[in-house]
Amino acid sequence: MSSRRGRITDEEINELISKLQALLPESSRRRAASRSSASKLLKETCGYIKSLHQEVDDLSDRLSELMSTLDDNSPQAEIIRSLLR
Repeated sequence: MSSRRGRITDEEINELISKLQALLPESSRRRAASRSSASKLLKETCGYIKSLHQEVDDLSDRLSELMSTLDDNSPQAEIIRSLLR
């Protein structure tokens, strides 16, 4: 980043936008590429992050439910624990 009083250059902004676009899934990248606005890209990115948070929460809930049905000493429970390490 630029060291001039914390200001960021247009080139640095464009580089950061490109990096954000690369992190989005393909469908979001296509939508973001068709729009040139950085603010729209940021909105897309925020929406994607929110959806990832929801997916993690859902998977965590499902895993908790699964673990509650297993015997703690079962091979299946041990496999799940090893995957979580």
